[in-house]
Amino acid sequence: MFACACGQFENYEIGIIVKISRNHVVTLKYQVSDREGEVVDTGQEPLVYLHGGYGGVFDALEVALQGKAVGEAFSVELSVEQAFGEYDEELVSVEPRDAFPSNIQVGTQVELDDEDGESMLFKITHIDGDNVTINGNHPLCGLDLVFSGTVVAVRPATAKEIARGEAD
Repeated sequence: MFACACGQFENYEIGIIVKISRNHVVTLKYQVSDREGEVVDTGQEPLVYLHGGYGGVFDALEVALQGKAVGEAFSVELSVEQAFGEYDEELVSVEPRDAFPSNIQVGTQVELDDEDGESMLFKITHIDGDNVTINGNHPLCGLDLVFSGTVVAVRPATAKEIARGEAD
């Protein structure tokens, strides 16, 4: 038997391979490419998420990772619908310059309420005199993507992580 100081891995025998399943925290080294192979996200930082339908990663990716162990590679093709969805022209608008702080610039992200009062993140894409163009689309929407990489770590989630629905 193996027990660590935190008690998290108590009752796990040395040599047992922990496979990805519900209520496990998974760490991935990854990169994302478009269908033509152009890298659109180099995955500079590992991706850590709580596995099991908590919304931490795309559903199709989670399904493909189920049962994998540390060291295993993966490659998952995600359609536009499975990834960030289609580009939505309604999420692009021109707003009066005076509705924003004086120090905004192109590339700045601002949090605004949509018509339903939900908070959304928009990016300033253009400033022209008294007008500011904002865009609420994800930069990768409208693209089919290939999400590939390697499983770096798998561990049982803590009760706190499960209750919160996300990894620490």
